[in-house]
Amino acid sequence: MTTSTHYLDFERPLIDLEIEIERLKDEILGGNLALQDLHSKRERELEQKRRDIYSNLTPHQRVLLARHFDRPFTLDYVRFMMSDFVELHGDRLYRDDPAIVGGLARLGDFPIVVVGHQRGKTTTERIRRNFGMPQPDGYRKALRLFRLAEKFGLPLICFIDTPGAFPGLEAEERGQAEAIARNLLELSELSVPTVSVVIGEGGSGGALALGLTDRILMLENACYSVISPEGCASILWKQSGEDAAKLHAATAAENLKLTSKDLEKYGIIDGVIPEPLGGAHANHKETAENVREALLRTLEELSKLTVQELVDARYKKYRVMGPVTDS
Repeated sequence: MTTSTHYLDFERPLIDLEIEIERLKDEILGGNLALQDLHSKRERELEQKRRDIYSNLTPHQRVLLARHFDRPFTLDYVRFMMSDFVELHGDRLYRDDPAIVGGLARLGDFPIVVVGHQRGKTTTERIRRNFGMPQPDGYRKALRLFRLAEKFGLPLICFIDTPGAFPGLEAEERGQAEAIARNLLELSELSVPTVSVVIGEGGSGGALALGLTDRILMLENACYSVISPEGCASILWKQSGEDAAKLHAATAAENLKLTSKDLEKYGIIDGVIPEPLGGAHANHKETAENVREALLRTLEELSKLTVQELVDARYKKYRVMGPVTDS
């Protein structure tokens, strides 16, 4: 189990029970064996309360889970799932963007190239990694790794977890839009199997730049959308200020259809990867094992296709996206 250090508002009912269970555990270890039955009862109550809460999450609550500071990030999945990882740095044009990480690794029997957004765990690291929001240099580093996968005929795995591309003036001056568009173009033409996994927040073009792949998988409590609920609310309800955006964020999240269940229903993603009870942040190792199994199954499937079949299927996949009918 992974101990969470942050609690969301809807998780608050669990806190008192967890504190009581820890107190009872300490007293039992201290010799008060008469409390064992009460300890077991409280653990059952906690388990049931968890099930009640996490089986009835709203879309906005899933967005909050997707942003949870204690969720595993790209390098956590690399550490738990892969071996022989060699991180590669820089875009060979300007600098190394810490918001994108990647390199060579081995997943099971597959030598692969892995690329992903990386958020920080501490305040210092979050600032250094720009809260997982890449600049053009990050997308060009990813592009260099895409080309490396193509050159050596290696499957490409992408982990998506970003609020979006960095919107600052300096990013626009260095060609943010072109960098994202170039990634989309080259991903569409790769002759190797490509798989993306949305592990947290998949925001706008910043996420899509790593997402135009043969298969898109998504963790159960991740989200994937053209805009954040808060951004959507501020536009639709035309109210400025953080509080105003938050007021309508839940309604926006409901209508954006950004959850894994909705996106699978509409054919945007190809599969949902289950999370442990309590979310990915509750158990990093179990989450990583679920992702590993899903990736290995997908790579086995894609490896059976010829290059022409792979490229043709990718083209057809994205051509059929988009039609909307009212029922």
